[in-house]
Amino acid sequence: MSKSWIRTKMPEFVRDMFRDFCQTTRILEEQFEVFDRERSVSFEALNDLLGSQMNKGMLWRLKDTAHHLFRNDPDDPLVGRFLDWGLGYIFHEIFKLREDAYQNLNYAPLFSTLRGRDTSLPESRIGQEFVQVVEQTEESMQREIDRVRFITARCRQLLPIYLEKHHHNELLGRLLFSQEGLVRDVFRDEYESFIENVYGEHPEIMYVLASRSLRKGGWVKEAVKATEIAYKMNRNNPAVLQEKEIVDNWVKRFNV
Repeated sequence: MSKSWIRTKMPEFVRDMFRDFCQTTRILEEQFEVFDRERSVSFEALNDLLGSQMNKGMLWRLKDTAHHLFRNDPDDPLVGRFLDWGLGYIFHEIFKLREDAYQNLNYAPLFSTLRGRDTSLPESRIGQEFVQVVEQTEESMQREIDRVRFITARCRQLLPIYLEKHHHNELLGRLLFSQEGLVRDVFRDEYESFIENVYGEHPEIMYVLASRSLRKGGWVKEAVKATEIAYKMNRNNPAVLQEKEIVDNWVKRFNV
C-alpha cells in the first residue's frame, strides 16, 4: 500500500481501527471474565479472533490497520506511536494466551487422568514432574490477561486524545451513533468523558456527522433519527439547523 493512498483513505482507516478495537475488546473481556470464574478461556474464541497468516481474524486485522494508520499519519502524533505499540502488544499477548489455552485444553486433562496410576513406575515418577509445568500454564494465562487488561485500559485513555484530531470524520460519527451500545460496553463509565474529549462542548456534532454520512448512503430514516437527537441536544447550533433542514427536505422529497 502506498502512503499517499493510505492518507486519502484515512477516514476509513480511523473508523475501522476504532470499530475493531471496540469489538475485539468486548470479546476479550468476555473471555477474561470466564477465566475469572472458571480459570479457563475458549481456545476456539481466541483462535477465531486471531486467525492465521492466510486467513486473518479481527485482532490480526486490527494490528495491521493500526500499523498502516499510525505509521503513515503525516502528523506522526506521539499518541499514534503509543497506540500502535499498544495494539500490537495486545495482539502478541493474545497469541501467547491462545497457546496456553490450547495446552490447558488438551494436556491438563491428560495429566489429571494419570494421577491415580501406579506411582512406583519410574516413568510415572518422572511424569509427575510434568504436572508442575502444566499447573504453571494457568499462572501464565493470568499474567497475560492482566497485561492485556492493563494495555487495553491505557488504549481507552489514548484513543480520545487521538480521535479528537479526527472529530470531523463523518464515518467515525456514524459508527459512534449506530454502534453506541458497543462503545458504551467497552468504555463503560468512561463513555461520557470519551465523547466530551472527542467533540468538546458540542457533542451534538457527532450526530450531525452521522446524519451526513447516513444521508449520503441513502439511509434517510436513520439520518432523521440522528438529526432529531442533535436538535434535542442543541437546537441553536447552526450546523444542527442546517443538517435538519437538509434532512427534512429529503423526507418531503422522497415521502419517507
